Amino acid sequence: MKKLLIWLVALSLTACMGAPENVKVVDSIDANQYLGTWYEIARLDHSFERDLEKVTATYSLRDDGGIKVINRGFNPKTNEWKEAEGKAYFVDPPNADKTNTGKLKVSFFGPFYGAYNIMVLDKPYYNYVMVCGPDKSYFWILSRTPQLTYPIKQHLIAQAKELGFDTEQLIHVVQSAEIINYKAGPHVNK
Repeated sequence: MKKLLIWLVALSLTACMGAPENVKVVDSIDANQYLGTWYEIARLDHSFERDLEKVTATYSLRDDGGIKVINRGFNPKTNEWKEAEGKAYFVDPPNADKTNTGKLKVSFFGPFYGAYNIMVLDKPYYNYVMVCGPDKSYFWILSRTPQLTYPIKQHLIAQAKELGFDTEQLIHVVQSAEIINYKAGPHVNK
């Protein structure tokens, strides 16, 4: 009985570390270039982010080689900032060129880790990223700027929909009171 319980706990923790079916992670990420602040552009709803606006994720190096994670958001209903500190580690061994795959494990609660899968990354600039968890109920679009141009945002949403994410349920995160209406054209980076 004890062995069965240990096996079930190990299986459940392992299940939280994979990527959803048909989702491939980015094969090469420069961890140092990924560090810094990212603004949440869109997400699927979860209790730990419910009602939050102005959400950011800030990544910095830890002394143990991992990544320090600070997630922060403002709740206009309570007029309070909410912040969580966690840690992340690349799951796969480094590539020959010292880059990593986009598969990380992240923890905000002690020894319990969840999957952080980078599915799309704007290379070589690292201006935007699309991330999911272990299944298709966890999904985020992040950007280096508080707003992402409409064509890029719509392209990422279309990619997510094609992969089976419920894009009709996306929350488009308010980053500021000012809304900028971008226009498509030659000034848009691809």
